[in-house]
Amino acid sequence: MPEYTLSPWSLADLFPSADGSEIEAAFTQLEAKAANFEGFREKLTADIDFEDFMDAVKEMEAATQSAQKLGSYPGLWFAADTQSQQAQALYARVQQFLAKMQNQTMFFSLWWKELDAENATRLMSRAEGYEYWLEEMRHFKPHTLTEPEEKIINIKDVNGVSALVRIYDSITNRYVFKVPVDGEIKEMTRGQLMVLARSSNPTHRAAAYQELYRIYAEDAPILGQMYQTLIRDWRAENVELRGYDSPISARNLVNDLPDEVVNTLLQVCEANAGVFQRYFKLKAKWLGVDKLRRYDIYAPVAESDKEYSFDAGVKLTLEAFNEFSPRVAELAQKVFDENHVDSEVRKGKEDGAFCASIVPGHTPYVKVNYQGKASDVATLAHELGHAIHAMLAFDNNVFTFHSALPMAENASTFGEMLLVDRLLQIEKDPAVRRDILFSQVDDAYATIMRQIFFAMFEVTAHDLVAEGATVDQLAEAYYENLQKQFGDSVELSEEFKWEWVSIPHFMHVPFYVYAYSFGQLLVFSLYQQYKAEGEAFKPRYLKVLAAGGSASPMEICAEAGLDITQAEFWQGGFDVIKGLVAELEAIPVE
Repeated sequence: MPEYTLSPWSLADLFPSADGSEIEAAFTQLEAKAANFEGFREKLTADIDFEDFMDAVKEMEAATQSAQKLGSYPGLWFAADTQSQQAQALYARVQQFLAKMQNQTMFFSLWWKELDAENATRLMSRAEGYEYWLEEMRHFKPHTLTEPEEKIINIKDVNGVSALVRIYDSITNRYVFKVPVDGEIKEMTRGQLMVLARSSNPTHRAAAYQELYRIYAEDAPILGQMYQTLIRDWRAENVELRGYDSPISARNLVNDLPDEVVNTLLQVCEANAGVFQRYFKLKAKWLGVDKLRRYDIYAPVAESDKEYSFDAGVKLTLEAFNEFSPRVAELAQKVFDENHVDSEVRKGKEDGAFCASIVPGHTPYVKVNYQGKASDVATLAHELGHAIHAMLAFDNNVFTFHSALPMAENASTFGEMLLVDRLLQIEKDPAVRRDILFSQVDDAYATIMRQIFFAMFEVTAHDLVAEGATVDQLAEAYYENLQKQFGDSVELSEEFKWEWVSIPHFMHVPFYVYAYSFGQLLVFSLYQQYKAEGEAFKPRYLKVLAAGGSASPMEICAEAGLDITQAEFWQGGFDVIKGLVAELEAIPVE
């Protein structure tokens, strides 16, 4: 196997350079495709010939492929260097251009939503591979405005919410955090600071969080106003203009989930907050304190400073994937072979991690900020899981390639669990093994309960802003949310009331966060099936991933034998967590 080293990614197979002729040619070609597509407008009648209909669909597919590539390039460049003025300028230009292209081709989706049911069924029944995309489009009919109104919203979003989110990213990714470590003041990125927050040193943990929220609190009046503006825009468009029942309903329909399913998920998670409160009380005993501080919830329970080089972390992940399926490991390997991983920590680079899947057939891009901790290896496995999911779905068209958000966390979380199994297989040190087991529950908390309470705060925040709440009142509401989440199991410090202005998902994709909880609880159920069935499970699971977005989450889950409409299904995931907590409670406290 090759040796893997920390490095930036290459975007050359999207476009060779930012200022080359290829990008200008892409603008020109897309303009021509949009102009050609407008020729279909007069053919779009109720009795349209099926061949003409599919010609229009294929033309739109080709244009969408080109638009996805052009749109992804500056976004990936900006993520790698948020302070680059050239990246910011190209990003803005592309967004403006794509909004114009979308407006030129919008007439097709508007016509399709208005088409009578009989003719829609006639066309869908023969449109193999495109059925779900066409069906899903029609779900939005009650919330679709007139063509001129839709065009105005597209233009407004480019210069409004999208620009505001980009400014938020530029501001927050410039932050430099200064923390005393062993008698020396060290400057850190947020990613580096969060490694310190998981340190075995309680003083370092407290200092990391205090500095994080000191910096965010200084700008909270501005960042909070940004959030208020985004909320007002979301409500104005989705509730007042489009007529959704509530702000979260707009996201639920995009996810093709009934409000009732999401409400059931939220209710079951809220009812199980005590599972993690019980865990935090256990963890306090292991750390030798009466009560955990919020600073301590991710603290290691064992004095283990074990680090993994990037090479070791990659190989561990690939070994874990290979043990499950050589094909899965080969797909992950491809991401490295094509230099689509940006792994190093550097100033100006966006914190956190993501996987960007562009179009079918184009190997996804993975961004991590790797610093050598076990959690960094887990993050790498998580993002590579996303990439594998996308590559397994390459046989779908561009419209059904991406899975719905609730299903998008499936392969990524499954990949993390494969890695944990691998680590437990090879790790002989009892302290490290114990830390891995505790980390499993830490991660389950971070992925399930923390995200659900984030979603509950979003629901509250959208209501409060509609009532005229101030930034300070939102901060108080967030602090109350934390108190409800932790009960008497964790001591909260005042600065955590500003955590909400530091959560990019709130700004980028309202109500995204419940997808994490959905995905983790779903994977717990699937992983139990894997452990019970072994080899027989694997082809069925790979088929679930290969479906991409070609069917609704409910349909894909039903095919895997899961009924997500029932509270009992979600409770089953918490039963797994209860089992992990009970296993840890059985270990004598040292």
